[in-house]
Amino acid sequence: MKTITAKSPHDSSFSFSRRYFNWKKKIEDDDDEEEILTFSSSSHFCEDAKDAEELRIPVPSQVSLVPAPRKKLPIMAVSKLRSALNVFGRNRSAYRSGLGTRVVGTLFGYRRGHVHLAFQEEAKLSPAFFIQLATPTSVLVREMASGLVRIALECEKKIGKKGVKLLEEPVWRTYCNGKKCGFAMRRECGPEEWKVFKAVEPISMGAGVLPGNCNGNGAGSEGELMYMRARFERVVGSKDSEAFYMMNPDGTGGPELSVYLLRV
Repeated sequence: MKTITAKSPHDSSFSFSRRYFNWKKKIEDDDDEEEILTFSSSSHFCEDAKDAEELRIPVPSQVSLVPAPRKKLPIMAVSKLRSALNVFGRNRSAYRSGLGTRVVGTLFGYRRGHVHLAFQEEAKLSPAFFIQLATPTSVLVREMASGLVRIALECEKKIGKKGVKLLEEPVWRTYCNGKKCGFAMRRECGPEEWKVFKAVEPISMGAGVLPGNCNGNGAGSEGELMYMRARFERVVGSKDSEAFYMMNPDGTGGPELSVYLLRV
């Protein structure tokens, strides 16, 4: 170890470095010297190191990127949740009254009675639009046999009455191929009407005749029940106008039956 003595005013710095540092020489091959700086065990630097240790912010040595495992619900709880959601979905669809762009349309009436018109979202659901026309069934059958049929239904727009949907209007003026045919009234689906809908539920498109009163006991006082069933395309013009066009299964030609709803 070399001894360094102060010979000038600047030598005091050397004495300070000698006091707090130890200078060592390590002899390498080929007589190369390398100085190694080491700290002494002075109490002054120990206190500084202690203060620095207190101010040091701990940093985790390794951060885990693997997400914590999720808790698995018991099998019984999952099955109960699924069953509850299924029941809720069925109830919601059963009480839904809106219509989409593709609906099921049904016209039916006794031979000596009047025509009923209904539109359903699906065959198993309650009709969202159900009216009884003043047009006799025999007259409508004759019009449909002659060619295209256009049924126009008009209702009055009341200024002070708001919030009533177009499909919920109770009274309609009826026009069939431009000829006025009296008034149509909104109907509620009763037990007799439900028998008709249940009887034609498997039919997606077609026309036919059902026994009188639809109970299999033969024709009633009003004769046999005639029906026509098809898919319709619903087009909404505004809150005061809608149209239903019968869809042909082959996709060719225009609609044979169209129904227009208008609030004026």
